[in-house]
Amino acid sequence: MSDRTRPGTADVDDDLRSIHLDQFLAHPPAKVWRAITDPALMARWLMPNDFKPVVGHRFTYVTKPMEAVGFDGVVDCEVLEVVRERLLRISWRGGRNADWTVTWRLEPEGTGTRLFLDHEGFDPDDATQQLSRRIMGSGWRSGHFRAIATILDELPD
Repeated sequence: MSDRTRPGTADVDDDLRSIHLDQFLAHPPAKVWRAITDPALMARWLMPNDFKPVVGHRFTYVTKPMEAVGFDGVVDCEVLEVVRERLLRISWRGGRNADWTVTWRLEPEGTGTRLFLDHEGFDPDDATQQLSRRIMGSGWRSGHFRAIATILDELPD
């Protein structure tokens, strides 16, 4: 089994421009889609927001500031692409020079869903962005994917 197909793995240390993760979730794509696109549910696993799954919608995430990476706690985003129950791509701008793209892809797998996350656009020559990449890679893997799984277990089918 390759690293890209092993549940919950990442190439955070290998690719200086991106974070790539995937996780198997024992729930159908429609339920996973709801967890990653419903603003109230998204606030539980990511950050408070004014998200709508509509291409062109501009929204913000708000969280605690992180001075070490020049982050004031506000992430300005725009929905770039939506394919219901398959793909969500957003722009992600916040802090010093952060201009990234975050993509969630859902693929049916057996009776569940494989959720892929690609967080791209980190500058390999910028020490602050590389620190952000390491912090965010760890957070996506250990915090957010785990929180999505918990929410899914609580949601009715």
